[in-house]
Amino acid sequence: MSKLGVDPLVCHVNNLQTLSKETLHELNLPISTIKTNMHMLKKNITNEKDLKRAKRIESACDMLQQRYNELDYMIKLQSSNIIKESIKLDELVLQRVEFLQSLYPYIKLKTELNSTLINSDKVGLSKIIDNLIDNAVKYSQNSKSINISLKKYELRIQDYGCGIDEVELINIFDNYYQSNNDVQGFGIGLSMVKRFCDTNKILLTLNSKPNIGTTIILKFKEI
Repeated sequence: MSKLGVDPLVCHVNNLQTLSKETLHELNLPISTIKTNMHMLKKNITNEKDLKRAKRIESACDMLQQRYNELDYMIKLQSSNIIKESIKLDELVLQRVEFLQSLYPYIKLKTELNSTLINSDKVGLSKIIDNLIDNAVKYSQNSKSINISLKKYELRIQDYGCGIDEVELINIFDNYYQSNNDVQGFGIGLSMVKRFCDTNKILLTLNSKPNIGTTIILKFKEI
């Protein structure tokens, strides 16, 4: 009897997974086409306004590529097909900073990154870094800079925003919890960060004081 109730659900989940994979495959071609042709078109653009428009199209395409990578990652995560690899963490952080800096030109993302080699899930870690920097920006409305440092296998992301009090720190990693309802978001970011860190044995620490700011620390295993 229970099998009769479960079978339709299993079939539905399988259909969704198939649809996701097929959709992902279909997205790859138009994204690649836009990027390639935009690169070629830029070579012949001399007008400053047109060049700015072209760069905005490229930025939008990069964001689509990012969503593509995330969907691909989530599908692999569901099937436990995640590959860990040797990563130059300093180079990965710098790549993510450069991408996010283009989205937030009004905030200075200051970096001090020492050469660091780790073994991890590159796509998942990229998503985590993006999330933490994005959070720092969102909660730093009255600040002009965020410090990002990497030393001795510790990645620190420090903002000078509104901060979090001790009571809220207890709940900050819960699903759907937000310490500031005025900030746009769904409250799922830090819970995802916590799960990723626990799964990959990354020590996660959060230090914060109201009206002073917040520092997130990721401590990686040495290899």
